[in-house]
Amino acid sequence: MTATANPTRTGRPPRRGAGFSSGFTYISLVIMLAIMALVCASTVKLGAVMQRSAAERELLNIGAQFSDALQSYAKATPPGQPTQPPSLKELLLDPRFPAVRRHLRKIFVDPMTGKAEWGISYVAGTTGVVAVYSLSTAKPVKIGNFPARFQGFEGKQRISDWKFVSAGDAQPLPGQPGAKPPQPGQPGTPPLPGATPPAGAEPGAPPSMPAEPAPEPPAEPAEPAEPPPRPDDTKPDPDPPPEQQR
Repeated sequence: MTATANPTRTGRPPRRGAGFSSGFTYISLVIMLAIMALVCASTVKLGAVMQRSAAERELLNIGAQFSDALQSYAKATPPGQPTQPPSLKELLLDPRFPAVRRHLRKIFVDPMTGKAEWGISYVAGTTGVVAVYSLSTAKPVKIGNFPARFQGFEGKQRISDWKFVSAGDAQPLPGQPGAKPPQPGQPGTPPLPGATPPAGAEPGAPPSMPAEPAPEPPAEPAEPAEPPPRPDDTKPDPDPPPEQQR
């Protein structure tokens, strides 16, 4: 019988290290796929954060327009009428004037929720709009470095805490709620309780610092006292001898 050649067997022994090489290639492929997945996840998360930041910037721009519209409505208020609009519709068309007068060109879409719905703070009950805010309760990405008119937004924990009030009420005056108390010693600050203002000082003027006492002149050295007379010096001279008297 003639032996038939097996096409699957070459008759050569297997190479050393062939199994180790194939196993190392498989592990490298798994590690590479894991790294690519982490990079993709980080990219997606970074993109979401950047998208949120852009939405918050747009919200600040829209809020600034709401603030300007509330201030415009208040300045145009005739004497004796409330300075707050009953609703946002009065900002689009002010019914207090016969001619068309607008303080806001449209009701914007909230970039955080995607809806033209806003939270409103009223003076009393449901009358008199004093602030407009987003209905989103998400945590903001921006927590600092706000414009001067929105300094009160720093450190807020929710987007809905960003209250857009009238531009004239953005920075409370001293003595109003939300204003920082004056520091003692600053110009224009009243004296501390219990302190007596100096004579001739104007009311409300800061207390003046006490004047330093003038240095006293150096004392002159005292003259040395004369020593007391000795007993011998105080006795009278004895009488001369009789021989000298003759």
